[in-house]
Amino acid sequence: MHSFRAFFLFWTLVALLLLASQGSNARTHFHKKQNKIRHRDNGGPAFESPVPSSPATNPPPNDTSTYEANSSSDGCIYDVRSFGAVGDGSTDDTEAFRSAWKEVCSVESATLLVPSDGVFMITSTIFSGPCQPGIVFQVDGVLMPPDGPDCWPESDSKRQWLVFYNLDGVTFQGEGTIEGNGEEWWNLPCKPHRGPNGSTLRGPCDSPALIRFFMSCNIVVRDLRIENSPQFHVKFDGCEGVHIEGVSINSPALSPNTDGIHIENTKSVAIYNSMISNGDDCISIGPGCADVDIANVTCGPSHGISIGSLGVHNSQACVSNVSVRNAVIRHSDNGVRIKTWQGGMGAVSGISFAGIYMENVRNCIIIDQYYCLDKRCTNQTSAVYVSDVSYVGIKGTYDVRSPPVHFACSDTVPCTNITMADVELLPFEGELVDDPFCWNTYGALQTLTIPPISCLQDGVPQDLQENSNFGC
Repeated sequence: MHSFRAFFLFWTLVALLLLASQGSNARTHFHKKQNKIRHRDNGGPAFESPVPSSPATNPPPNDTSTYEANSSSDGCIYDVRSFGAVGDGSTDDTEAFRSAWKEVCSVESATLLVPSDGVFMITSTIFSGPCQPGIVFQVDGVLMPPDGPDCWPESDSKRQWLVFYNLDGVTFQGEGTIEGNGEEWWNLPCKPHRGPNGSTLRGPCDSPALIRFFMSCNIVVRDLRIENSPQFHVKFDGCEGVHIEGVSINSPALSPNTDGIHIENTKSVAIYNSMISNGDDCISIGPGCADVDIANVTCGPSHGISIGSLGVHNSQACVSNVSVRNAVIRHSDNGVRIKTWQGGMGAVSGISFAGIYMENVRNCIIIDQYYCLDKRCTNQTSAVYVSDVSYVGIKGTYDVRSPPVHFACSDTVPCTNITMADVELLPFEGELVDDPFCWNTYGALQTLTIPPISCLQDGVPQDLQENSNFGC
């Protein structure tokens, strides 16, 4: 009996030891890959410190496991404060940003971080490439230029502030604000602009565009607040592959030349889900643009969404395949506009305006091939050819000081294939203006319109058919 009990106890102990061994072998350690923040210590070499994404991912105090090094796809975060930026709103932090950019440019999928608890002032700076792909310029705080022309360094260009040049794959984003400090620029005694109650004020001549992307591709701009630019807020020149989304742009209604988003010589552009309120064109599309899609954008007050001006100084301008849809334009001088100078060359074609709501807009629908900034412009025979433009579902209210529809096309190069459907525009206040203006404009109404538009001519002029080469 005693031997049986000893035998039973022996095999019970063996079983328990085996179970404990299996439980130990089954335990695994989770090593979370982390983003790394690059620091500078008194100008010394960079060192790395892993930063967990939340306290819950920290290892327990008695856990001796370590974090794995992150893969190259995780990227590194370079905080500008670690390069000497102060962020007090008055210290010049330019050199810290330039040093941080130099590091970011050399690392794949790296992020330059403007932290949320600072106001950073930098002077005119070019962030140039080529760089490693996947760069993110993350603005969570406030970033701004010097306060007006008197504080602008003499050695810096007065035409631009932040320039992103020769980059492939860059994202400019964040929850912060780009503050342009534009008021002193608007008041310079150079260029006249409209003041309250019909008065004339003076404004800037040589003023900086706030943000410029130049000769770059695969650009994303999203979620930022951009305000009070001295001149254009965001400008794209010579770029391809641009995606803008969730951006808020704001400046006063009487601030001159403060276009919200301007593109020229740029292809494959998407502008979505953004709000723009400014003193000039909400979105302006210059020469050399193609494949532009604009959707769910709210404008106003502004000068509306414009293609042009095109053909200035007898130049050639080509714009094609532009779509504006599901937009709202409020309290603006213009709604959707195409404007060209006399004497230009080239063509505008394949333009679609659809599903656009207007509220108290002057010149809701306008093509103006006699665009001129003063009364000294002379009549010229050549013109940028405008064709294949459709207006579908344009509804809302207009300012009765001007007809809601205005087509003023060249005497020698008429506008052709202008189509309209579901256009319903009523006075915001006052009596109905039922005399739309058409000059040398050919097209068709696909439905009845309000007001009635009976001035479009049928067909295509014979002399235009014989001379259909406009160089685009």
